[in-house]
Amino acid sequence: MAGKSESETTRLDDAARAGWLYYVVGDTQDEIARKLGVSRQSAQRLVSLAVSEQLIKFRLDHPIARCMELAQMIRAQFDLRMCEIVPSDPAAPFSIAGIAQAGAAEMERVLRSDESKIIAFGTGRALRACVEQLRPMECPQHTAVSLLGNMMLDGSATAYNVIIRFAERINCRHFPMPLPPLARTAHERELFQQQEPVKNILEIAEKADVTFVGIGEIGEAAPMLVDGFITHDEIRALTAAGAVGEITSWVYDKNGELIRGLTNDRVTSAPLHADPDHLRCGIAAGRQKVKAIRAAMKGRLINGLITNEATAEQLLK
Repeated sequence: MAGKSESETTRLDDAARAGWLYYVVGDTQDEIARKLGVSRQSAQRLVSLAVSEQLIKFRLDHPIARCMELAQMIRAQFDLRMCEIVPSDPAAPFSIAGIAQAGAAEMERVLRSDESKIIAFGTGRALRACVEQLRPMECPQHTAVSLLGNMMLDGSATAYNVIIRFAERINCRHFPMPLPPLARTAHERELFQQQEPVKNILEIAEKADVTFVGIGEIGEAAPMLVDGFITHDEIRALTAAGAVGEITSWVYDKNGELIRGLTNDRVTSAPLHADPDHLRCGIAAGRQKVKAIRAAMKGRLINGLITNEATAEQLLK
């Protein structure tokens, strides 16, 4: 943006927002006009400007000034290795629209390396959406590994399994974990983790060069509760113990410290801990996830973040 006047920069910002709403969110020009508070003709011109200025490719190729500012502030406040903030839809400020494209772009940046990488994954709706945005690639030099089980308690596949779809998109060796994320008892967890294939997967996960995880909140909409792995009574016990979020089924408090006992005694996932030498990128957005995201950054459980404007604003409050 060097050499451009403030008014021209603002107009390009508006064009980028209009282009994002049109090409990513899928809004009509009438809807864009209403959201941006301009006439339909102005909305049409802004979308055309986004194209003529080459701001629009497959993904939005324009760093909106406010998004850049928020990313810099979050990086500085939480000492992150990376932070990517995407625009929020004014009509649905906490939706994950756009995050999938940003997550896919970061994954592709890693995949372009000729050097062999181990890429570890959590699971969840946001991560699955990112993987669906990946362009097909041939990456046999890389290895993908799951950090947590990909099975329900009855042996069926989880709804938002990521690793198999990821491997299909990029043609790489992959290691799904053939377990439920939580065992029924602590003893059952020990038996699971003594199995040779599981021990091998956990060893590979520990060597991951890059990690991508979703972030879940603790409450009535907690993924572990919705998916049937824990009960309402257990959610209440976790809340009473100070739990605010979970990553790969490991539950932690407002400082990003793991809760002692309770459901954490049954987690079969790879250990969750700080790793300053490698990127651990959290991908999440939503008002209900703000406490969980903030705590994960505070405790260094993640050192990278992809989220949207509205969530970033709340994180900085």
